[in-house]
Amino acid sequence: MKAFMSTVKTDDFTMDYCRFGKGQKNLVMIPGLSIVNVLTSADAIADAYQVMTDDYTFYVLERRNDLPDHFTVEDTARDCIEAVRALGLENFSLCGASYGGMVAMSVAASCPELVEKAVVASTAADITDEVYKTVGSWVELAKKGDPEALCMAFGEGLYQKDVFEAARPLLKEMAAVVSREEIRRFMILGEGMKGFSIIDRLDRIKCPLFVVGDMQDGVLGAAASQEIGRVMKDRPGFEMYMYDGFGHAVFDLAPDFKNRILDFLKS
Repeated sequence: MKAFMSTVKTDDFTMDYCRFGKGQKNLVMIPGLSIVNVLTSADAIADAYQVMTDDYTFYVLERRNDLPDHFTVEDTARDCIEAVRALGLENFSLCGASYGGMVAMSVAASCPELVEKAVVASTAADITDEVYKTVGSWVELAKKGDPEALCMAFGEGLYQKDVFEAARPLLKEMAAVVSREEIRRFMILGEGMKGFSIIDRLDRIKCPLFVVGDMQDGVLGAAASQEIGRVMKDRPGFEMYMYDGFGHAVFDLAPDFKNRILDFLKS
């Protein structure tokens, strides 16, 4: 499926995004940390979510183009709110993975009137020093300017061992083409995760929320997803599902992940 590429302009910034699907309902997707620009894989993302494109029109948001040297998760959430308003979107569903899940929870808590339903995967509501450890090690590799070491460490964190070994050649190819600016942006966003916490504001999320995690999450840990479930378990419309064996990238690897999202959003 072909994704349509465009740029949204606000009073404060420009942000690239892609759009695909033909559904009457809108779904805003906020990606996780990525070493390379996620929109270079826009068509692949559209293909991966094809099971949902009859029901939804997707908007996949990148970060602002002029990323400053210091930028937090909450800063990204404010940008996303400004971008969706500039696009004229309201009463949309929201989906975010990892870093994108933190942003999605922040958007849903800050502007509950905008979000109809939300799905977050492999994410955390409280980035303690322990939870941040793996991302922090990636940030240090980015600071050293060693793209191959960064790409390998990134892949090893995201994937279970067999998937990581199979992905080694692609990770090496990525390391060979990643730009200094992409590494700079990765470092800034990774640093901006440190100390993030929305655990005391989860009750501001009024829409139905679906949390997906994996017991073998090697980046943020299974306990991070489970903590959200502990806080939100009695809230109307809350659902949670924990896989076991796909790792942090469960949102890419679990074969039924998209169908679970679709079932939740249509329920």
